[in-house]
Formats: sequence, structure tokens, C-alpha cells
Amino acid sequence: MKKSVRLSNAVHLMTLIALNPFDNLSSQRIAKSINTNPSFIRQIMSQLKAADLLTSVKGHAEPKLAKAPDQISLCDIYKAVDDTRLLNIDTQIDPSCGPGQNIQLSLATYYDQIQETAEQQMQSIKLADIIQQYQQRLAIQPELSHYQN
Repeated sequence: MKKSVRLSNAVHLMTLIALNPFDNLSSQRIAKSINTNPSFIRQIMSQLKAADLLTSVKGHAEPKLAKAPDQISLCDIYKAVDDTRLLNIDTQIDPSCGPGQNIQLSLATYYDQIQETAEQQMQSIKLADIIQQYQQRLAIQPELSHYQN
């Protein structure tokens, strides 16, 4: 099963927008930084706009955060772009297998607890925290501040 990177890409995108390191914040420019295609970036930006986390004007490469970074949680971004469950039970088990069904239902209870705990933790992490840690890393390794144009 392929892992989703939508959340990390959305955080990357929002960090770039918050810091605005480029003259041009087009989907093509952001896609280059994330090493993906512009249509994927536009899709994520559309989801972030629908969740009231981004604003932009069609035809202008000037997206903006809709809220201050300290008002946007990692959970807000997660729910906007990748609200899939972290852990999932197998629904393809033999329906006549009682133990298999009970094992899956038992797992579901624990998976729900894990999901709730993870979302609570993500709610406490703000985009501002991620930006601050990013800037601290740059202070230690200034050579990583180079942006490709």
C-alpha cells in the first residue's frame, strides 16, 4: 500500500507561502520545491482553500495563509487534505470466520483510540511551531537556506 504524503506536502506548501522565499509562488514554482507536478499542488491548494486555510486569486501567483501560522494546527491541515485513518482494519477477511471478525473488531477499538490520540497531538502542533523549528534548523545549517529558482 502506498503511503500518503499529502499532509507533508501541504505543510511544505503552507510553509513556503508563510515565508514567501520566492518572487513567484505559482503552483509550478511550489511544485518544483516539493518535486511534484503543478496539478497536484493546485489540488492541495484547492482543498486548503475549501478549509479556509488559504486564500488566492485565480490567475495570480500570490497565495496567502487565511490565518496566522499560530492559528493553524497540523490537524487542521490534515483534515483538509488527507483525512484518512492512520490505521485501518482488514475488511477483506472471510465473513464466516468468527475469530477473524472478532480480531478485526477488537483492533478497531484500539485503532480508534490511536486515531483520537494522534489527532489531539496534531491539534497542539501549530504551523508556527513547524516554521520555528525550520528556522532553527537553518540557523544551525545555513547552507540549507539555498532555494532553487
